[in-house]
Amino acid sequence: MLVQRSGTVSAVMVAEALYAPLQQGWKVDDLLDGMPFDAQIMQADAARVPVKQYARFWRRLRRTIQDEFFLMDERAMRPGSFAFMCTMAAQQPTVGQGLEVALQFLSLVFADKRAVLRVEESMAAVVLREESAQPSRAFTYFTFWMYVHGLTCWLANQRIALLSVDSRGPAPEFIDDYRVMFSENLRFDCLQSQILFSADILSAPIKRTPQDLERFLRQAPNNIIVKYRDEQSLTSQIRRKLLHSDPKCWPDAVYLAADLYMSVSTLQRRLNEEGQSYQRLKDAVRSSLAVKWLADEHYTFVDIASALGFADVSTFYKAFRKWTGTQPSHYRSMLLNKNK
Repeated sequence: MLVQRSGTVSAVMVAEALYAPLQQGWKVDDLLDGMPFDAQIMQADAARVPVKQYARFWRRLRRTIQDEFFLMDERAMRPGSFAFMCTMAAQQPTVGQGLEVALQFLSLVFADKRAVLRVEESMAAVVLREESAQPSRAFTYFTFWMYVHGLTCWLANQRIALLSVDSRGPAPEFIDDYRVMFSENLRFDCLQSQILFSADILSAPIKRTPQDLERFLRQAPNNIIVKYRDEQSLTSQIRRKLLHSDPKCWPDAVYLAADLYMSVSTLQRRLNEEGQSYQRLKDAVRSSLAVKWLADEHYTFVDIASALGFADVSTFYKAFRKWTGTQPSHYRSMLLNKNK
């Protein structure tokens, strides 16, 4: 099925949101009442739902069951909790302080989930601690991160790239949408659940007005369910080409345009219309590959630099710092030490 240009989400995500309510005795027809899809949508693995419809489903479901966390914790996250958390966070002077307040609030809301912010040099981590020895479902972790990451991006007024998303639990059968929403570098069966990102953003001032807050909350969760890629877009086509070829052999713009049966000027124009450029695409793919390989200590920095097409390690270091705001050595040290 072609992915619509407006963005879609897998029907698996509908089933995931319904899982805990159904386990606790709710009827599927009651939960989907008034929605443009019925229980049959959970039977079709390939089905996709427009993001706008999924966001509408999200809002209606949390009202119906009176829980913004979909009954995935012993305590309910009562409707209005996310709005109150955003209101408190927006009143803080910096993004870091706003995030700290939000995490403290969530620790009061949930019975067995306590997230803390940790900063080591240029790296920041939000670490989720749980009382239960049994890990949660992937959807539980990613819903938590959606609230935390979505709010933080709004406070900073920019998209914050996640260098890694680690989960205690096993990988679910379907993770494509999670990769698009959060990061290409998803890790499972880790000792603790956490998200990693550059600490630079934490010192940025919060400049949000009450009108900004009202608009943000009115548009949620559409605006925190990160825009989905149009898999038929030129950007996605080129990205797939880059991912499936050796970075040392990536074509220049002239050869790429010829391979796509278009002129260089057309290539540049169409990428510009999608808010991209060929260089930014190459940087994004190199960055994605770099953080993936840095998570595997069997790859040396020389190995990674060479595989990415850099002349030497120092050039790779400079590029990685530009992409992520941190040095690859510090990223690897923090990531591996947290999960040993």
